Amino acid sequence: MESPPTARAATRDAYGKALLEVGGRNTDIVVLDADLSGSTRTKAFSKAHPERFFNMGVAEANMAGTAAGLAASGKTVFISSFAMFAAGKAWEQVRQTICVPHLNVKICATHAGLTVGEDGKSHQMLEDLALMRVLPGMTVIVPADEVETRRVIEAAAEQAGPMYVRLSRAKTPVVFDDAYRFEIGKGNLLRDGKDLAIIACGVEVSAALGAAELLAAAGVEARVINMATIKPLDRQLVEQAARECGAVLTAEEHQVAGGLGSAVAECLATTCPVPMEIVGVEGTFGESGTADELLAKYGLDAASIAERARGLLRRKQEGRA
Repeated sequence: MESPPTARAATRDAYGKALLEVGGRNTDIVVLDADLSGSTRTKAFSKAHPERFFNMGVAEANMAGTAAGLAASGKTVFISSFAMFAAGKAWEQVRQTICVPHLNVKICATHAGLTVGEDGKSHQMLEDLALMRVLPGMTVIVPADEVETRRVIEAAAEQAGPMYVRLSRAKTPVVFDDAYRFEIGKGNLLRDGKDLAIIACGVEVSAALGAAELLAAAGVEARVINMATIKPLDRQLVEQAARECGAVLTAEEHQVAGGLGSAVAECLATTCPVPMEIVGVEGTFGESGTADELLAKYGLDAASIAERARGLLRRKQEGRA
């Protein structure tokens, strides 16, 4: 069983390091940034490989179009900006120039979710998974920590086609050790249990493990699954959890609409309907505050997840969907 982690690191930092490593091995990798290389951590790549790095300025839509052209020429292209701009400002260009021709562009968006913190609602992108998940052919991944981020970037460099990788600004708990192996489209069982399953992604994976510890103290066995790949979803693992546990709770640092919870609900609605709860931001924008303060206020900390799980268990015991 995995225990709640204690060490912390930012997934954007891991992205910058991994990008430098894979770019050193593969000379076909080209990196574009929207004048935010210091924040997105692509700056190290720009210094090591200036001939393969392009600062596109504050112009994410143009960056997406340029990336498409480079990918059409045979390059593996990584583009970066804040999630609000990479997913929001450039969505039409991502759809038309990258997804329609199914080009090899990796959109690695940092500063996603509430954990952007003090920057407030204007920069706390909580809708990006919905925007990217709906696009045909787009792979959508939310790494849980720095270790998984490194593995995701390595996999992204090898897999052809469009990909959206969601990264955080804040230092968040480290879940995995260096022996961890990541596979696109596969979830990971972190803790076994039979009473309910908690399926989480990103920063909520560590919160889910913490919630499982709180529930265990009351005799509740919670299964915890890390579902880094939102699309394609590991349907087999989701359905197995539903059948064996009889109740599923999802947790994500995103709106409840359109993200991990929606993907899991869509899967179970047609295969194995069970009582379910979706923990996320309930149809509102964020606000300024520290990352930990905001996660607690919006019900995304371990204690809040455990409380939602208790309510779900009552529904399960009463036989209510």
